[in-house]
Amino acid sequence: MSSEYLTVTALTKYLKRKFDVDPYLERVYLTGEISNFRMRPNAHQYFSLKDNQAKISALMFKGAFQKLKFTPEEGMKVLVIGRISLYEASGNYQIYVEHMEPDGVGALYQALEEMKKKLQQEGLFNAPKQLISTFPKRIAVITSPSGAVVRDIMTTVKRRYPIVQLVIFPTLVQGDRAADDIVRSIHLVEEQGNFDTMIIARGGGSIEDLWPFNEEKVARAIFEATTPSISSVGHETDITIADLVADVRAATPTAAAELSVPLLSDELLKIEQLRMRLLQSYTSKLNVLNQRLNHSLSSYIFRQPERLYEGYAQNLDLVSQRLMRSLTQRISDQSNYLDVLNAKLKANNPQQMVKQKRTDIETLTMQLTNQMERYMSDKTKAIDTMMQSLDYLSPLKIMDRGYSYVTKENEVIKAAKQVELDDTLHIHLGTGHLEAKVIKKVEES
Repeated sequence: MSSEYLTVTALTKYLKRKFDVDPYLERVYLTGEISNFRMRPNAHQYFSLKDNQAKISALMFKGAFQKLKFTPEEGMKVLVIGRISLYEASGNYQIYVEHMEPDGVGALYQALEEMKKKLQQEGLFNAPKQLISTFPKRIAVITSPSGAVVRDIMTTVKRRYPIVQLVIFPTLVQGDRAADDIVRSIHLVEEQGNFDTMIIARGGGSIEDLWPFNEEKVARAIFEATTPSISSVGHETDITIADLVADVRAATPTAAAELSVPLLSDELLKIEQLRMRLLQSYTSKLNVLNQRLNHSLSSYIFRQPERLYEGYAQNLDLVSQRLMRSLTQRISDQSNYLDVLNAKLKANNPQQMVKQKRTDIETLTMQLTNQMERYMSDKTKAIDTMMQSLDYLSPLKIMDRGYSYVTKENEVIKAAKQVELDDTLHIHLGTGHLEAKVIKKVEES
């Protein structure tokens, strides 16, 4: 009878197989509202999809969730694609979501706004911009090698500044692989490292066509590039994330070409104007210097140069005379001072002082010896007196006169209450000791 009963595991496995082999449940398209959603960073996402009358558990693995171009939120209405299966441990059926996008609002527009918000918070839009080189030597152009964009840029640059070198980096600008190809081209420009400006351009199109230029990887590649960048993507009304991150945004590819190079004819005219101003300034400066030279040549210094140093020669004679008088007086003063010191030195002969000090030392030594002998004699007498007094007070002296003391277990007996009958006592005499037993005890009050 018991063989007709199934285990819970067996039933669950049977139901799971029913779910897995059902062709209608292999790919299910659902619309619903996100519920019980809590973001788990870098992990699988568990949530529910519900409408007014039912709810289903949903699971989106980490790999599929990382491909989303928006951030799911509680209560958001979404479109999902996935398969239905049964989770054996709990017995609940659920949908394994493979793709999800917002319902009602365009997924790309919402993803674009979220990406803008994210990069804005990180400071990519407000970071200091690099200056575009005024006179570039080499310009890198990242765009499709065919089409009007590259022709417009080449034509405009050649017309305005034909001495610059244009290097085209053929790049996909539309499709799923375009973002990676744009990043690759930016890295190639950076690796060569000898470009003054980098133009990133493509023509107009829908938001789907322009989407590679809204990718985070492209934005970060442009932001991290050390080559100053000009972005021109789409028409004037189209603003991509690449435009916001680049150092300069141009409304059209032609405008990007105009911003990247100056107008050579204008620059040559400016150079000619500067040359004329420099020539005029040099001529004016030369005239002023010639006038100063002529004025200096007419001065008495050049006509009678000896007048220039007459006063200095007279001053030199006066100073020399003063120096000689001062030097003679100083030598005389120092000689007198030396005589005075010599007389003092003779009056204070060191040999006489040394002899006197030796006599003083001998006298002090003799006095010190006498004092030490008297001090030692006094201290010896004092010690003898104290030893005699100590000997008089010694207990042994008292015991020699017939006194003794009694102990019990090394404790001195001072009162009868310290002993009991038959206790053994030790009587210490002046010479030797005795042992005795207590046969009677009389305590006095």
